Amino acid sequence: MESNPHQDDLDLMQTSLGLAPSALLSAMNAAREQTDKLFSVIRSGSLYERPIPQRHRLIFYLGHLEAFDWNQIGAWHLSQPRFHPSFDKLFEAGIDPDSGQLPSDRPSDWPTVAEVHGYCTRVRREVDTLLSTASDEVVYTAIEHRLMHAETLAYLIHNLPFDQKSGPGLGPLPSVSPPALNEAVAIPGGAATLGMKKDRSFGWDNEFDEHQVNVPPFRMDRHKVTNAEYLEFVRAGAAPPHFWVQKPEGWYLRGMFTMQRLPLASPVYVSHNEASAYARWKGKRLPTEAQFHRAAYGSRTGTERDFPWGSSPPLRFHGNFDFQYWDPISVNATPAGDSSFGVSQLVGNGWEWTSTIFGPFPGFQASPNYPGYSANFFDGQHYVLKGASPTTASRFLRRSFRNWFRPDYPYAYATFRCVENG
Repeated sequence: MESNPHQDDLDLMQTSLGLAPSALLSAMNAAREQTDKLFSVIRSGSLYERPIPQRHRLIFYLGHLEAFDWNQIGAWHLSQPRFHPSFDKLFEAGIDPDSGQLPSDRPSDWPTVAEVHGYCTRVRREVDTLLSTASDEVVYTAIEHRLMHAETLAYLIHNLPFDQKSGPGLGPLPSVSPPALNEAVAIPGGAATLGMKKDRSFGWDNEFDEHQVNVPPFRMDRHKVTNAEYLEFVRAGAAPPHFWVQKPEGWYLRGMFTMQRLPLASPVYVSHNEASAYARWKGKRLPTEAQFHRAAYGSRTGTERDFPWGSSPPLRFHGNFDFQYWDPISVNATPAGDSSFGVSQLVGNGWEWTSTIFGPFPGFQASPNYPGYSANFFDGQHYVLKGASPTTASRFLRRSFRNWFRPDYPYAYATFRCVENG
């Protein structure tokens, strides 16, 4: 599913408010196309499966994306009469994945696939007629929500048995020899700008307001921690990560569509608890959110970049994101995306855990359109992730964007690297 945007489509990655309705519809349709492709991967009869125990069955997500669009744009924003209030409510809200509170519904508790498809078709028709009168901020909310769920859906599909999904034929992942040493790079002290200004750009409420943090000098791993490095930790007694499978002949990685010999040069996907344990084992620690920003967007000249590589928009040679590949590639496969300090893949190939607990920035105000989006998770039980994964849409590569998960959640495409004092 190679869908990295061409130059003509780069305007769809912009977040400036005030776009023409035709541009908003184009961006909405592009997002719909992405999620439609993902649902087409799921074989007939598997939509009532629950691949991740802590989350809803797949049938929920089929209805949720359209219900969110309708509730946000039609029912709440433009006060349009509801045509299927029971489905609007049923598909309204997802689950914060908590391993201590597993859902207990049965497949028979859900509507038929035909009923959900009928609802979705009606919603799209209704929403399309409303886009020209809707606030572009509300439309952006719907577009980005859908693209976030494209990634969530990828996690769910990844955990389906191979015989319950059908994948498109993709070429082999780029092969690069693993780095001889994951050396630590010296990052000089300086200011890190977090968040974004309250101007005419779209952002989620937790991205505001822009502020600076002074970051003392530190040292950061040049590369994400690889499977080869983490294998040493496992051989020392640590439990293997969720995506690993041990066979008599050795370790394998459960990719999206195939079981493959453990790619030693690729980053390891782990939970925050596992990443923290590895860092302690190495006598190091996870970076803070501010340290990540300093390493990713800072420079030796004192200026800050829009992206680690500079100001040019993200393209396929900058990193592994936007569904270029289903699985991670080698940690040193995209040198064009290195930061000013020479740190690799700070964007793409896996979100990166930080040691920062997810919380509000100074001046935080909950979004009036979606007041619980962030505030419901300011509970001290979620950690900030930065960067992007192979299935992260390009529009989320803006430096202010923040992701978050519980520390024991093992299903995300989440990587890490270690830091130490400078």
